[in-house]
Amino acid sequence: MRIDLNADAGESFGRWVLGHDEELLKHVTSVNTACGFHGGDPGWMRNSVRLAKENDVDLGAHPGFPDLGGFGRRTLAASHEEVVDMCVYQVGALMAFAKTAGVRMTHVKPHGSLNVMINQDHELLVKFAEAMVELHEGLDIVTFTGAPADVLRDRGFSVRAEIVADMEYDDDGNVIIERLPPRKEPQYVAARGVEMAQGILTTIGGQKLDIEADTLCIHGDRPNAVDIGAALRRALTDADIEVVALSRRSVQST
Repeated sequence: MRIDLNADAGESFGRWVLGHDEELLKHVTSVNTACGFHGGDPGWMRNSVRLAKENDVDLGAHPGFPDLGGFGRRTLAASHEEVVDMCVYQVGALMAFAKTAGVRMTHVKPHGSLNVMINQDHELLVKFAEAMVELHEGLDIVTFTGAPADVLRDRGFSVRAEIVADMEYDDDGNVIIERLPPRKEPQYVAARGVEMAQGILTTIGGQKLDIEADTLCIHGDRPNAVDIGAALRRALTDADIEVVALSRRSVQST
């Protein structure tokens, strides 16, 4: 059994430092880097690429709504064209930093409320995926597990179906967005992550839903994200679940 472990990170801005990326990236196999709209700025983007390279983790872009004040967790009215344009703009910027550092970008994952909007509107999801692949051939598209992942796979896209280990889900299987993520007990998240990797999602109502996921997510802006990352990585290993980046699987199997 294998799983990728990703973190949303690189979300500091100017003099305001958010999270502990240097320590967090030691525990994950992929990173989704903010591109300046909901968090991050050119200097922090460059730093995020450096950290991804030093820690040998998959580098992905994490485009969001232009909403620094709300950290991209407020839904903004936008047409399909506007959503695609803002994503191309942000992903293209991170691509430039990756190229100058000699790092290959492997995936793209929308952030926060933009992520919910794109995954719930399958027409928009396909337009987004098409634009990302046109921008950078070979990019994996990170989607919600279930119907969104199936939609893109049916159209031939390379997909990373994701489930979020440190957030809750309602009884319909929808992730519950937190505006200000609180601390969470690392052992709770670790046990939950192992269960998710084994194909089970427990909702806030106690229902058990069957899932299939390629990657587990944790959030770098949670106050104790490093402790959560360390506990989850250790728990997965103890459960004989190999933690490996998606880009490395084909290499290891040859």
